[in-house]
Amino acid sequence: MAGAEANEWAILEKSHPPKIFEKGEMIYWQGSHAEEFYYLKSGRVRIFLCSENGSEKTLSVTKPGRIFGEAAFFDGLPRVSSARAVTRSEVVPITRRRLMECIRQEPQLAVSLFAYLAQTIRMLSAQLDTVAFQNADERIARLLLQLSAESKVVSATHEDLAALAGVSRVTVSRILSDFCWRGWIQTHYREIRVIDIDALRRFLNAD
Repeated sequence: MAGAEANEWAILEKSHPPKIFEKGEMIYWQGSHAEEFYYLKSGRVRIFLCSENGSEKTLSVTKPGRIFGEAAFFDGLPRVSSARAVTRSEVVPITRRRLMECIRQEPQLAVSLFAYLAQTIRMLSAQLDTVAFQNADERIARLLLQLSAESKVVSATHEDLAALAGVSRVTVSRILSDFCWRGWIQTHYREIRVIDIDALRRFLNAD
């Protein structure tokens, strides 16, 4: 979904000047009404859930060239998650009026949105299957493959991976250390570089 998708969303990027969100600034809150969804022009945005006691669970980390906050925008229900800028980010808000104008200019955009929503459903189903049936090391290996598909680099902290995989941070650190020792990945500050994609795939496909 890299090159082609970037071109498909280009009209959204040009539809309105971006808003600047500084690191740590909230973009929207869980439970709020969705008047718009968003295109991320630059930076990184963390999508997360908040519990009643204030704890947070990361759902995803959005990269440039992607849209986010679209679910509540389309179904008209309150937002089920919150979004916060991880780094200084340029975010283009897309209202219904702007979306319709974009679709009139580029009808293929509607098909692209349908395809994107379908892929999101598949991804959520795969994550549910992963949490329900796979061991912790298999969950982390699958996440690394999914998140590094475009650039072989995963821009996420150990806490982010722990939340996505449904395991503890200590478990993530142990598994990543093992993968490093095997020569499959290299870890850096807030970044994991996948060195041997085939090895991770073989690990997942092993009996």
